[in-house]
Amino acid sequence: MTRFHACATCIHYRMKKTEQGTYRYCQRLGYETKPHYQFRCWTPKPHVQALMEKERKREEKEHE
Repeated sequence: MTRFHACATCIHYRMKKTEQGTYRYCQRLGYETKPHYQFRCWTPKPHVQALMEKERKREEKEHE
């Protein structure tokens, strides 16, 4: 997995303010989660995909 892999960087990660505080959950899985949790269903947000691609290209240049 990548260093970016975490719920907070997934397109399905949501936050909702409640009277009890902030409720963080996975919209796809339907249950509470935390920003640093990791699941195999992870789909990175577009800006994270761009960062991953940029990092991959940099690493390729270093190994040439």
